Amino acid sequence: MTGTTSPGRHRPRHRAARAASAVALALAGALSLGAAPASAAPASAAPVRPAADPLARYHHQQLHWKSCLLGPDDSIGKELEQAGAQCADVTVPLDYARPDGRTLTVAISRIRGTDTAHRVGALLLNSGGPGGQTLGDPPFVRRAMGEVAARYDVVGVDPRFVGRSTTLDCHWPTGSMIRGAGTDRAGFEREAGFAADLARRCRTYAGDLLPHSSTRNTARDMDVIRAALGERRISYLGYSYGSYLGQVYATMFPKRIDRVVLDGVIDPARYGPRLLRGAEDANRHALRDWADWTAAHHTAYGLGRTRAGVLATVEAVRSAAARTPLRVGDHRLDDHVLPVIVFNGLSQDNPTAYGDFAEGVRDLRRAAEGRAVTPSPWLASALEFTLTGHESGYGSAQTSILCGDVPAPRDPETYWRDLRRAGKEDRLFAPVTNNINPCAFWDPPRERPTTIRADLPALLVNATGDPRTTYPGARAVRRDWSSSRLVTLRDADQHAVYGVYGSRCVDATVNAYLATGRLPATDVGCPRPTS
Repeated sequence: MTGTTSPGRHRPRHRAARAASAVALALAGALSLGAAPASAAPASAAPVRPAADPLARYHHQQLHWKSCLLGPDDSIGKELEQAGAQCADVTVPLDYARPDGRTLTVAISRIRGTDTAHRVGALLLNSGGPGGQTLGDPPFVRRAMGEVAARYDVVGVDPRFVGRSTTLDCHWPTGSMIRGAGTDRAGFEREAGFAADLARRCRTYAGDLLPHSSTRNTARDMDVIRAALGERRISYLGYSYGSYLGQVYATMFPKRIDRVVLDGVIDPARYGPRLLRGAEDANRHALRDWADWTAAHHTAYGLGRTRAGVLATVEAVRSAAARTPLRVGDHRLDDHVLPVIVFNGLSQDNPTAYGDFAEGVRDLRRAAEGRAVTPSPWLASALEFTLTGHESGYGSAQTSILCGDVPAPRDPETYWRDLRRAGKEDRLFAPVTNNINPCAFWDPPRERPTTIRADLPALLVNATGDPRTTYPGARAVRRDWSSSRLVTLRDADQHAVYGVYGSRCVDATVNAYLATGRLPATDVGCPRPTS
């Protein structure tokens, strides 16, 4: 997740992240390519042959590669075109238990490697979310890879129901299920009603798709893509939520995975519709560090000359929104929305992101003072994402995956108790991270959550101050996987590091692994860059 209201979403590109940045049914048997159990037969009977591949029509489909450019205003297509990428649609079954039934398309892009003599294979990408588009990411990733990129076909994938793939849209008035709970029981009840309405809209507009939206089905789609590309194994680079997707794929298809890089590591023991819980400390730390930077730039932003002064400004804005909704342009921000906007501002640790957030807080302070405000570009984008249906498809897909993976508590009192307990000392972030969401009103997942394998040989990457996929989670995963290695970026409040933050140490370590397939002998610590 970037500076968005989305658990796990981020856009790992050289461009600035857009501010806009949940009854078990065992389907695994339908994917087994091994021999079927033999029935009793006479000794003279012919040997039983392996069962036919139930997914043969998908595994052996012919991909039709074409231009990625959809029109003159297609910025993603233009960048892919300039980088030499081509695009294709991969056909996958809606329901893997019924592979002869309804189908979906999954959109992919590919930049082919040029060093065929030393080719490693295909590197599939996922930039997080869930619900994040990744089709446009191969150019960015190839730049991060440097010389080793020539040895890979770099493949971007818009997962099922996302981006250019078959979409799932619940016609929401917002781009995210995330809201703050407010300051009292009446506010919490309003939020419970809001969450229930979002769930109702999904049942109304996408009820036929919801049972098939899950990480396990996304992983199955990835394996169809692997086969359609003609690859025996694939390598994988996943950011944020993409780290969980990589864990699930490697568990479901252990013989199909080669080199694995997971950046912004989600602890699978904590994954689910409430995965933001526990991130309060990291977000408070990130807010303090931003306040230090902003105080040092008081002349530019006027938010306070000290950390305490800047934090007091943020608290004054929060208190004002709790009393009376703030008018910012055409929007109104109350104590359900204001904390989410602040939460949005924290995920990228660099002067550009800090400055964008500072401009937004300056606009919010002016609104709290009763002044007319035209929001800055960052704030305008965050408000459009949060308070309009412009990104309804993104929020719908993200929520359907989270709710479809892990069941959430259904009793609103569970959330209210957590909010009262956590909110005693944190009136800004705890009401966001502990609030009720539509998964409390969702049908139960079709399958049980994946029990992640304990021997995944992966390269893990995390910053110590990551406010989304927090460092203790990465440490926990490293402890559980003795065959993995952890690359730590120290002293940075940064979500997504490789190729994003500008750490030569991190980038070089990842690229060495991608080049050789050999993990570092020990965990690697990387200092925060000095410039």
